[in-house]
Amino acid sequence: MSEATTTRRQVLQAIPLLAGGLIARPLMARPVAAPSFPKGFMWGAATAGHQIEGNNINSDYWVLENLKPTMFPQRSGDACDSYHRYDDDIALLQSIGLNSYRFSVEWARIEPVQGFFSIAEIDYYKRVIEACRRRNIRPAVTFHHNVSPRWFAALGGWTSTEAPKLFGNYCDHVARALAGDIDIAFTINEPNVNEVVDWMPGGGKASRGRAAFASMSIAAAKAVGSDKFSALLFAPSASVTPQLLEAHHQAFAAIKAVRGDLPVGAALSVFDYQAVGPDSKFETARNEVLGAWIQASKKSGDFVGVQNYGRVMVDGNGPVSPTKPGPYPFEQYAPSLGNTVRLMHEATGKPIIVSENGIDTEDDSVRIQFIDAALTGLQRAMTDGVPVLGYFHWSLIDNFEWLQGFKPKFGLASVDLTTFKRTPKPSAFHLGSIAKNNRL
Repeated sequence: MSEATTTRRQVLQAIPLLAGGLIARPLMARPVAAPSFPKGFMWGAATAGHQIEGNNINSDYWVLENLKPTMFPQRSGDACDSYHRYDDDIALLQSIGLNSYRFSVEWARIEPVQGFFSIAEIDYYKRVIEACRRRNIRPAVTFHHNVSPRWFAALGGWTSTEAPKLFGNYCDHVARALAGDIDIAFTINEPNVNEVVDWMPGGGKASRGRAAFASMSIAAAKAVGSDKFSALLFAPSASVTPQLLEAHHQAFAAIKAVRGDLPVGAALSVFDYQAVGPDSKFETARNEVLGAWIQASKKSGDFVGVQNYGRVMVDGNGPVSPTKPGPYPFEQYAPSLGNTVRLMHEATGKPIIVSENGIDTEDDSVRIQFIDAALTGLQRAMTDGVPVLGYFHWSLIDNFEWLQGFKPKFGLASVDLTTFKRTPKPSAFHLGSIAKNNRL
């Protein structure tokens, strides 16, 4: 849990004044306003195509979700039907008071069969971007958010040495069609996710989970008529990281070749690794999870996308389970955001965009406290000189959260999965008020 945020407006202590030898009555000073965020700061919320659009039938995850048996407790199915209701989502963003929207384009829709690029699906994403522009919402587009085409997975996915070339070719096609009308671009979402899993508490459980995933992948390979099938999440890190690094470089080059002035970077998963006891391995955790991607971001990155959800305590043996039981093997800890943006700017020298930050809770008052505490830490880092260009809350709406199905509640708005009605929570307007005032 995050620490409660301090009150934004503070009443200064009354100052006694001498008047004719008497102490005057205390005076109440005017509240001191918090410093504002920079002009042009991107205040947004984030989503991902597979998690909200629905019916992404040509994707690797659609295959995995529909196997019998499957590790997925629920199918993505219709998800939030954002494929048809994207304008509702963008209108919701505008009504809240945010000015930016981070969403992904789905490779499996755009290139459903290797070498065939769907004009109709590219035009669909053009309409999403146009809807953002009509409502003065700045589009921030992710080219890959966890999910790939089923044909790509059937070739071995990110384990294949052909993966960087295939991804770079896709990015070239998308950039030629869309780059002219977007504000920023993210190449790959959390390409270091497998190293992150390696350094989560409960390594034995993670290993058993990976064994189950491997069995499911064998079944998936049979389902698509291949002798191999690999999806990004839970793939062994050593088998995919070299290809992901090269894919990021090729994607960066492809997008910049189309539009050189478009800011491009990767969105990295950055937990706040903190030391516990003597001989802590927290620096080893940082290096193994982030080291290669820090170097990649120095070479191919106009900024670094930081995605932070909390902290992981590390002792001399490795990661330690949180003291407070919860649904995650890490602690949802709002002050970690300020710590991680400092770390990544110092390590890379690049500006930072908070590409994801949020909390899974059904108590929206806790979400409001989390937002205040996270933004307070972010602003302190900025006051100390860390250049931060924007903040994207995860997520705009409650959605499909992979192996947890629809149970987690990260959204600023809830979604009725029968009617698809969006209902904003108080936290949505709380964040929106901060965004409209551009200050805490």
